[in-house]
Amino acid sequence: MKKISTIITLFLISACSFGQDVNKRINQTDVERIIKTLSADDMQGRATFTPGIEKAAQFIEAEYKKIGLRPMAGNTGFRQNFTMTRVTPIKTMVNINGQMIGADSAFASTSATTLNWTNNADVQVVKLGQGKDFRAEYMGYLKSGKKMLILVDPQFAAAFNRLRDRAKRGSVTANANDNQALVFVLGNHDDLKSFDVSYTGKSEQLPLFNIAGIIPGKTKPDEYVVFSGHYDHLGIIKGNPADTIANGADDDASGTTAVITLAKYYKKLHNNARTLIFVAFTAEEIGEYGSQHFATTVNPDKVVAMFNIEMIGKASKFGENSAFITGFERSDFGTILQKNLEGTAFKFYPDPYPQQNLFYRSDNASLAAVGVPAHTISTDQIDIDKLYHTVKDEFSTLDVSNITATIKAIALSSRTIVSGRDTPKRVAKLEK
Repeated sequence: MKKISTIITLFLISACSFGQDVNKRINQTDVERIIKTLSADDMQGRATFTPGIEKAAQFIEAEYKKIGLRPMAGNTGFRQNFTMTRVTPIKTMVNINGQMIGADSAFASTSATTLNWTNNADVQVVKLGQGKDFRAEYMGYLKSGKKMLILVDPQFAAAFNRLRDRAKRGSVTANANDNQALVFVLGNHDDLKSFDVSYTGKSEQLPLFNIAGIIPGKTKPDEYVVFSGHYDHLGIIKGNPADTIANGADDDASGTTAVITLAKYYKKLHNNARTLIFVAFTAEEIGEYGSQHFATTVNPDKVVAMFNIEMIGKASKFGENSAFITGFERSDFGTILQKNLEGTAFKFYPDPYPQQNLFYRSDNASLAAVGVPAHTISTDQIDIDKLYHTVKDEFSTLDVSNITATIKAIALSSRTIVSGRDTPKRVAKLEK
């Protein structure tokens, strides 16, 4: 009993000292400085392929350099450079039963630059009508790999218009697939007898870059712990003359701020057994392409855990000093984190929004798919968040103390994984 009592006492002393260290080394004023910079108007909403995201990248690189991080193996600097194909539509013409469809009632989603269909037997005709879940059906179409003419019932006009407007800006892909093409037509076309589709688009190769730095491990350098967030956002949203900049303060300047702050914290501690990778992902908002590229640059079997941080700008539905972890039930990652928070007021909860499928909607998904205990930590009340993906997601709406408390909790809760004492169980690989 005396031995057990001594162990408990030592654990509590250790937890207390770590808590004091976190409070001393993680400064709310500095947290505010970083997030204020990333979400400022001069970043222009940090949209992929814009001067705004370049400015954000330079800021993050400068922070990494000040901290003293090293580039990842194979990189001369902090940028992980890669390219993607963007296809921008030039002209889409659809004819149903001999009648031309209006330009606002048809659009194509494809990486091909030309389509010419005339009653083509290779094209599957699909009706998206009564009783269907638009989002679920749409995701199914994207994964089908087929050529499809999709006739959309007018009840889905709002969703159709959102997709059409997005399609007009062009589509981005890592692997162009000319064999897949989706053409959407809005209207009642139950009596389809014939169709013609003519489409032309412009293809171009565009550069992207994650910003990644490391702190090499002292005793287990070939085992990696990843801390991540995405630094891109939506950029300029037209329609409101008073404000067109989607600043992305919570989504996800808050997460990127956490990554920078944790890098600074662990660099000062200088005692990490495992190698720590700090990465700000690009292109999350247009398809998680940054994290998908990152997943090809590391051996997933060597990645022990991934702390992906997404939208921690306000108190969670569980109140202050709380956050939730997506995919909590898929590994013991969350259990380990909560154990390391014993004696503190902070608590991690399972994801309260399972219907949102958040586990596979953020950058953790790219590594979770190959078995890594990769989870997203968030506080966002996604079911009622009216600022999400709007121009009102600004610094003034954030609770900086909540952000700071969450960063401190991540620092405390990650310590046994960073030290090599705990290794979370692997998650089930995503079946393809």
